[in-house]
Amino acid sequence: MKIIFLAIGKTSEGYLKEGIAVYEKRLRNYLTFEIKILPELKKTSGLSIVEQQTKEGKLLLGSLVPGDKLTLLDERGKQLGSPEFSVFLQKYMLQSVKSMIFAVGGPYGFSKEVYERADDMVSLSKMTFSHQMVRLIFLEQLYRAMTILNNEPYHH
Repeated sequence: MKIIFLAIGKTSEGYLKEGIAVYEKRLRNYLTFEIKILPELKKTSGLSIVEQQTKEGKLLLGSLVPGDKLTLLDERGKQLGSPEFSVFLQKYMLQSVKSMIFAVGGPYGFSKEVYERADDMVSLSKMTFSHQMVRLIFLEQLYRAMTILNNEPYHH
């Protein structure tokens, strides 16, 4: 199974880029993994929140192919502990899903159309994190899940 992490806009903070690179490299020992960055919208000052969500949603949906399993990282999603998240991933692995997409939205979240297309939603916490921090936190949790599934000592 290939896992694609889909985000809008580049990571600008150096310390986050470094952390992301560490986990991206580690993940490649377990599965095919890709980070796909969609471009940030330009000239958004005249757009409403819904218009921004819609434009970002079209970009996101346009990057999917039929058969992709889409999981949104969203505050309204299921809250899973690390062991439960590893079981969540294993379920899709056992179903022979070809590509699993984890998406983080822009500053205003996802459009209605993206919510309708989603197969699942997962929340990383009841707390709110910046969209750039979510990238590192998610990659660490994905790595942790892989080590749990492989009975490795990273998770204590």
